[in-house]
Amino acid sequence: MVLKYINKIISLFMTVVGTLGNVSVSGNYMFSQWGSPERKPIHLILIHLAFTNIIILLTKGLPKTIVAFGLRNFLDDIGCKVIVYLERVARGLSICTSSLLTVFQAIIISPRASGWSKLRPKSAWHILPFFLFFWIFNALISVNLIHSITSTNLNISQLKNSDNYCYFMLESQEIKWIVLPLMVLRDAVFQGAMGGASGYMVFLLHKHHQHFLYLRNSKLLYRTPPELRAAQSVLLLMLCFVFFYWTDCAFSLILSLSSRDNAWMVNTLEFLTLGYATFSPLVLIHRDGLLDECWHAQMEKLRKCLPHLYVQ
Repeated sequence: MVLKYINKIISLFMTVVGTLGNVSVSGNYMFSQWGSPERKPIHLILIHLAFTNIIILLTKGLPKTIVAFGLRNFLDDIGCKVIVYLERVARGLSICTSSLLTVFQAIIISPRASGWSKLRPKSAWHILPFFLFFWIFNALISVNLIHSITSTNLNISQLKNSDNYCYFMLESQEIKWIVLPLMVLRDAVFQGAMGGASGYMVFLLHKHHQHFLYLRNSKLLYRTPPELRAAQSVLLLMLCFVFFYWTDCAFSLILSLSSRDNAWMVNTLEFLTLGYATFSPLVLIHRDGLLDECWHAQMEKLRKCLPHLYVQ
């Protein structure tokens, strides 16, 4: 009983902290985009990633937390379909957006003499077609959930798996063989691109480190460019993503092959599902000092708007 209560508290804590963190990250980058004459494409990608994380936390964490604390199931059949459908689409968007972030950051730090520099977008708005493609693609490959999900408030006799507030009904084999290959292909392609771009960034950062050691031994003043510091943050984000994704896959596989229900593994799987959406904004806040940066920017704007308050 005590363990079950602790699981409820942890789930609620991750949902609240993750939502506040993603709202802070997206709000900071929105303010920086609004106050800057030059809009950075990578800021749009981070805003989209934070927005995707918020959808995951609200559609996955919040309903489970409400049901876990014994409150009445507030979702009817249509609401259940919408919540689970959005959660599945958002998980796909998280994979696609994280991959785009890694590839784009690798292009940014690539030497200007290389061919990769020609792929740099001229404007931040050139990123928007990627977002449109991600939404359409993930919406299409998740559309089967509209027919296979129903609320627990309804009397259903044939069930595949219980989700506490929604039921997954049995699907036809034809639909499975259409949807599953598309999902596997999506994950393989985007994670392959993510892995290749991450490896390329590690190579470039290693070269930069060797250059830094040379300059330090030569007693020359040298500071790490902001693009390389951003690349280090992106690499840390990708490590976070890979850890939660593959640990989630391993636990899901073990749970599906298990002959009996394991409450500990089910609870761990739920935490892993929320893990990346919760910790990724904390990584950005810690690495880039977003809260301090946002606070100083807002104070500077206030000082310009109300100069008489700062007159000695």
